[in-house]
Amino acid sequence: MTASLYLHPIGFASGPQVEDGAAIRVAGTMVYASRFALVVRENGAAKDRRLFGARGFEGAIRGLDESLSAEAQRQWANLQKVHAPIALGERTIRLDQPQIMGVLNVTPDSFSDGGEFLEKPDIGRAHAAAMLESGAAIIDIGGESTRPGAAATWEGDEKDRVLPAVEYCKSMGAAISVDTRRAGVLEAALEAGAHIANDVSALRYDPRMAELAANSQCPVILMHAPGSGEDLHEGGDYSDVVSDVFDFLKHARERAIAAGIAEDRIMLDPGIGFGKTLADNLSLINALPLFHALGSPLLLGVSRKRMIGALSNEEAAHERLGGSLALAMKGMDAGIHMLRVHDVKETVQARNIWRGMRDAALTDFAQLPMD
Repeated sequence: MTASLYLHPIGFASGPQVEDGAAIRVAGTMVYASRFALVVRENGAAKDRRLFGARGFEGAIRGLDESLSAEAQRQWANLQKVHAPIALGERTIRLDQPQIMGVLNVTPDSFSDGGEFLEKPDIGRAHAAAMLESGAAIIDIGGESTRPGAAATWEGDEKDRVLPAVEYCKSMGAAISVDTRRAGVLEAALEAGAHIANDVSALRYDPRMAELAANSQCPVILMHAPGSGEDLHEGGDYSDVVSDVFDFLKHARERAIAAGIAEDRIMLDPGIGFGKTLADNLSLINALPLFHALGSPLLLGVSRKRMIGALSNEEAAHERLGGSLALAMKGMDAGIHMLRVHDVKETVQARNIWRGMRDAALTDFAQLPMD
């Protein structure tokens, strides 16, 4: 079995000056890493682990075989890659700070809003407007429930749910993402004014999705889920959840590029809550900085998810704001580029405070003499 290599940022600094310049800016964000672990896995187990500082990369890869050395250099470059802004209609989304994607579910059985925005489109319109006014960079519209045990959705029903929401969001000048795995829904949504394909199957469910995304040149979000059929949660057995999800997203990204989707139009999502136990989810969240080594911007969707209830007395979905913000802050500290959330106003406020602290940290110690 071929060995696989992973570069984990494991130590962080508030700014490069704290480490006398011995820190890298992670993926063009406001996060700086100063310590790293190089891990080689083979046959499902860690074979080699090397720790090094930001100036010790060349020494850390010494002695690796040619293919592993080349992979280490790719991942090292990816960790430092600055991602260009994304142009979406009238809006340009910068990726040098965490951006907020607001969720607009237009399904009859959403776990968080109970179908309110589908049954009462005026309320959906008002909610979308409020999210934009609160600072949402993108509105993510979903017409299919992907919670465990959800009934399959007919493509025609999904279109009927999604397209009116796309139209009223377009009228507000919003950047619009469509949470769908069906090419027919995406095609109609793009014609109606949507900009992004958010595919929870990573282009595996519908064989037309990759070709459509490539031909339309729309950005795609590729999410990890173990299932490729109707049940996305099926088959969640992992030898090591972090490296397994990393490998999945690496291959999904390669397939998308091979299908003609431009590298700078791809965003990756580790799929928290999809076919994963609580322990799996916690492991992934703690390992989020690793996923920058894949070379694409990262999206994190943890808002109101089941794991929050599991860790906090089984609170109902609408009572998980505190946990959602805690996980969002963890994502910001990991350099996540996009946070998909239900509570936009509160998350934007948390992001703004986080950014203020980061801005201030860049001047800390600046006047102190260095030894």
